[in-house]
Amino acid sequence: MQFSSYEQRAIPSMVFKYRNQTEWAEISTADLFDNKNVIVFSLPGAFTPTCSSTHVPRFNELWPAFKALGIDAIVCISVNDPFVMQAWAADQQAENVFFLPDGNGKFTEAMGLLVSKEDLNFGQRSWRYSMLVRNGVVEKQFIEPDEPGDPFHVSDADTMLSYLAPQAKVPPRVVLFTKKACGFCQRAKNALDAANISYATVELSNADRGTVVYALTGKTTVPQMFVDGTYIGDTEAIEQFARAYG
Repeated sequence: MQFSSYEQRAIPSMVFKYRNQTEWAEISTADLFDNKNVIVFSLPGAFTPTCSSTHVPRFNELWPAFKALGIDAIVCISVNDPFVMQAWAADQQAENVFFLPDGNGKFTEAMGLLVSKEDLNFGQRSWRYSMLVRNGVVEKQFIEPDEPGDPFHVSDADTMLSYLAPQAKVPPRVVLFTKKACGFCQRAKNALDAANISYATVELSNADRGTVVYALTGKTTVPQMFVDGTYIGDTEAIEQFARAYG
């Protein structure tokens, strides 16, 4: 199947219904895109492996970098009903992404990217893509190639960031192991915050701390930090990393 690009064309005009807490709500394409710079990415389905493990989390992680480049919002669209999208949003805890259900597939169809996934018992779904929309007009679109399965090569967050700013410094993926009421852990957090480094915190109980941390680092104390899968060290190493990063 050949997918035609929607670049330099206005976004199809329509209204979406979604769930806002316990109420029904509506939002139009004008509400979403007029006088705004918006990144949109679309995917085959909520709760599916690549979508949940990679596509959504990375866009959420890179929000600070996108915001610094003038992006106003990140929108995830999927041909799922509003209840499913609401549940998925809660599960993902991706507070920087707005989950928008295209339940009837009308928007995706208008974009020319509605495909059959009947072999997976999905029915009609969206092909995977991302796009940059400025004031309601598609500036750039990254559509996955027509390959078997669910290709994921060009619609990722890092590709979009590279398009917006080829020399942009990609934020590292930082994981900090801590425990409650830990002064050294707070020192580490303060250093990372001062350097504007985003990080995920894994808070361990006293019962688990020694086993978990030792298995990963050969140490028994916290904090301990990993960056992009590489072990950095404890408080002093974390503070040194933060000073060098800043």
